[in-house]
Amino acid sequence: MAVRKREDEVFPNAAAIDIGASNHWVAVPLHLAQAAGDEPVCEAGAMTDDLNALARWLVKLGVDTVALESTGVYWIPVFEVLEQHGLKVWLVDARQMKYVPGRKSDVLDCQWLQKLMSLGLLRAAWRPSAEVCVLRAVARQRETLITEQASWVQRMQKALVQMNIQLTEVITDVMGQTGQAIIRDIVAGERDPKTLARHRRVKASEADIVKALTGNWREEHLFVLKQALGVYDDLGHHLAECDAKLQALLDQRAATKIDLGPTPRAGSKARAEHDIRQRLADWAGVDLTRINGLGVTIVMKLLSEIGPDLSRFATVKHFCSWLGLCPGTKISGGKVLSSGTKRSASRARQALKMAAQSLCRSESALGAFYRRLCGRMDKPKANTATAHKLARMVYFMLTRGEAFVDQGQQRYEEQQRQRSVAALKRRAAALGFQINPVETAA
Repeated sequence: MAVRKREDEVFPNAAAIDIGASNHWVAVPLHLAQAAGDEPVCEAGAMTDDLNALARWLVKLGVDTVALESTGVYWIPVFEVLEQHGLKVWLVDARQMKYVPGRKSDVLDCQWLQKLMSLGLLRAAWRPSAEVCVLRAVARQRETLITEQASWVQRMQKALVQMNIQLTEVITDVMGQTGQAIIRDIVAGERDPKTLARHRRVKASEADIVKALTGNWREEHLFVLKQALGVYDDLGHHLAECDAKLQALLDQRAATKIDLGPTPRAGSKARAEHDIRQRLADWAGVDLTRINGLGVTIVMKLLSEIGPDLSRFATVKHFCSWLGLCPGTKISGGKVLSSGTKRSASRARQALKMAAQSLCRSESALGAFYRRLCGRMDKPKANTATAHKLARMVYFMLTRGEAFVDQGQQRYEEQQRQRSVAALKRRAAALGFQINPVETAA
């Protein structure tokens, strides 16, 4: 049977741009190009003046929608410049076109992209609002600094081990208050183990600390230790700047005042965490940290990646599908070929999976749910299913303003027991039997 080609255009005035590092290829509808006496395909530069000229040319032709295909971050300047000129910009997924053979030149690629866009065969990727993107950039920079700082802590530990200074054997956190004091004294020139052991806010005895701090003081390793400590401190200053910037941005975005209960003592660690939690709750309108497993760090990553406004997602299923946490659909001939989740590098997805993993010992309903799934399937699948459940809770709290109330582990287990009993009764009735409860002796 012959298949009629689809010729009805959904976006008749749509253009397409194949993004490159140093130049971009643009394809516009043929009828718009002929009306203006221009070519339907042209090459544009990547400089800001070139992008502004390109945007003005597209507006002059009558283009209203532009589809972008790109890898990396080269699309961001083009996206922002075109939006500033009033154009509707779609960033499309390159995977939707990669199976078309023979179209891998830049000219053919942008023409094929424009054809698919005009016929409405492409979907736009979701990008948060501009205010969320500003906060997201600072939050990602902070995360990068923390990772870099951790790597320099490892270098300090390596230098200490090479001098046989077994500090990790007597101190749990090398960069805690006591550990930093000892390392800074070593860098300052102190070599006497008894003098270094005067920092006694640890459980180990003084004799054990003296033994651990007796080593081989080699000049090259001391130099590396000093350099690593200097970089660590420099990164700490940049982290403090990021924290101050994040606090200012969150204060600007506070829409409501959420009551989080009593305020901890000023100057304590709990007070610092409470202040961040308060700012996040005032921005989102709800306190997401009430969900078991979602700490302040996880909530910060979630809100900085997706923002508090999820109106772009029609239902919770769309949101979970975008995160890559729902089962996939790959069916052929009535047979399920695959139902695994799609591969995704979403930071919000990674944060939810980390939160799900932290529930393994939680005495909550979510913790009992995670452990029950671990008994039925392998842990990676249980982790993904629990992250899916957390994503649904986050969606409902942000869209409906609902407060999360933990029903508790005991109630959850009792509900599961009642469901198991009901399933056994249905199974017995189908086989012609009847189940009667047995009274247990007190």
